Amino acid sequence: MSISIIVLLFVSGFLSGAVNAIAGGGTFLTFGALTLAGLPPISANATSSIVQFPGYVTSTLAYKTELMKRWRSAVALTIISAVGGLTGALTLLALDNPSFRAMVPWLLAAATAIFAAGPLLKPKASAERTGTSLSSAIGQFLTAIYGGFFGAGMGIMMLAVLGLTTGGSYHHLNALKNLLAMVIAAVAIIVFVGGGVVGWAQAVIMIPAGAAGGYAGVWLARRVPQTIMRMLVVAVGTALTIYYFVTG
Repeated sequence: MSISIIVLLFVSGFLSGAVNAIAGGGTFLTFGALTLAGLPPISANATSSIVQFPGYVTSTLAYKTELMKRWRSAVALTIISAVGGLTGALTLLALDNPSFRAMVPWLLAAATAIFAAGPLLKPKASAERTGTSLSSAIGQFLTAIYGGFFGAGMGIMMLAVLGLTTGGSYHHLNALKNLLAMVIAAVAIIVFVGGGVVGWAQAVIMIPAGAAGGYAGVWLARRVPQTIMRMLVVAVGTALTIYYFVTG
């Protein structure tokens, strides 16, 4: 790798960790950088999952108290998420790069639209309902399939689905979201590693950068409006979408 590519990967990893800590959407940055670094789309997607994973773990640990209050729902949705994430990851590996490449601009366009609509989709506090209902199980299973397959915009999508099907305070929904995202990513990573599609050289550069960015995100959150970070992510998602459509 050239120095410029190494710098690109480090900076995108750092910014990914920062925006995830503030507004979410770090996948757009890592996927785009890995694509520019020359990784095939499937490998870029798989490597991006690994880069995002440490942030999911730390966020889940921070919400341990909220998760313990509704542990039965958390356990049920964790199992459903694992099965859905496995289904999505295996579906991705069943495709070849040209087939997945043809889907990427449409996936990016949808994910960018979902992310842009994030404030409208943010769930309002409501009465808590069981996470073991049929609607909750189906909604989370479909979201987990998407997360294992691609993942960009998954967090916002999951918050909206959980808000509609399980209810509760925003912080409890966010705690569930972080836990389930961690499970989906973990299962997908196991599949991707087994399939030999991870770009380890790129991941080694981006993982510590993402961890540093996540720490810095706390500092930035106090000084940079969330709206600005959201606009940055939407701009990157839009640029990537146009790039993939034009070069397709």
